[in-house]
Amino acid sequence: MIRHSETLARMPLFRSLDSEAIRRLDSQCVWRRAKAKERVLDYKDGGADLYFVSRGHVRVLIRTPAGKESILRDIRDGEYFGELAAIDGQPRSAGIVAVTDSIVARMPPTIFRGIVHAYPDVCDQLMVLLASQIRMLANRVNEYGTLDVRTRVYAELLRLARTGQSGEAVISPPPTHAELAARVSSHREAITRELNSLARAGLLGRRRGALVLLDPARLASLVEEAGRAEPPRG
Repeated sequence: MIRHSETLARMPLFRSLDSEAIRRLDSQCVWRRAKAKERVLDYKDGGADLYFVSRGHVRVLIRTPAGKESILRDIRDGEYFGELAAIDGQPRSAGIVAVTDSIVARMPPTIFRGIVHAYPDVCDQLMVLLASQIRMLANRVNEYGTLDVRTRVYAELLRLARTGQSGEAVISPPPTHAELAARVSSHREAITRELNSLARAGLLGRRRGALVLLDPARLASLVEEAGRAEPPRG
C-alpha cells in the first residue's frame, strides 16, 4: 500500500494550487510503486494518463526492433511524463523504465487538461517543458548529423555533469558504459575507448561513485569546433 502522506504538493507543476485543490487532485490519482528495472510504460502503448514521479528515478528510452535501446532523458522526484499522450491521445512516443524503486501517481488526462486550462502557471510550465524537449531533440538530431562518436560522448558528458561543492563538473552516480552508449547511439567498446582517451589526456578523472570533468571548458570547445567542421562520413 502507498502511504497516505504521498501528495502532489511536492510537484513544482502545481505550485500555484492551494491545499484544497491539491487534496482533490491527490484523490483523483492512482498511486503505485514501481520496482527498479520495471517497465512502467512501453513504446507505442495505448492510454493517455499522465504520470508524476513522487519518489525515485525513471528513464525515457526507445527500443529498436533489433533490441537496441536509446536513452532520451531521465526523470526524477517532482517531474512527470506522459504529457504528449495526455494532450493528443496518441500512443506513447517512448518507453519508461524505473531506474530505482519509485512511487508514481497516475492522473487521468481529462483531469490534467482541466488543471492546465484552469491555472495559467501550470499551462506556462507545461509549455516550457514541451519547448525544452523540442530543443533537446533538435540538438540531438544536429549532433548525430554533425558529430562523430567521440564528440557526441563529450557533449553527453557535459550534459550529465553538475557543478560540485568545489566547483568541479561531476557526474554522480556515473553512467555505465552501456548506458552512455545508449545515450549517444554507439556501443560499449567505443565508450570505453573514448573515456580512457579522455583520462590519458587529463580531461577526465575517476573517483569512487563519480566521474569528474577536469576541464569542461576544453571539452565544450572541442564540441563547438567539431560542430563547425564538415559532418563525419559513414
